[in-house]
Amino acid sequence: MIATLARALSRVRRPATDVEDLKTIAIFCGAGLLFTLVAAMAVGLALGPEPF
Repeated sequence: MIATLARALSRVRRPATDVEDLKTIAIFCGAGLLFTLVAAMAVGLALGPEPF
């Protein structure tokens, strides 16, 4: 029973994520954050402690 379960789990397990995929995701997240900050500064939103 346990051996069958172990074989089934080993077949389901995916290989590790490629590092290049993680780099691509990090670049897009960083670009999105930068774009959001630039847009907020262009509109004139105060990002400091003043609104509180």
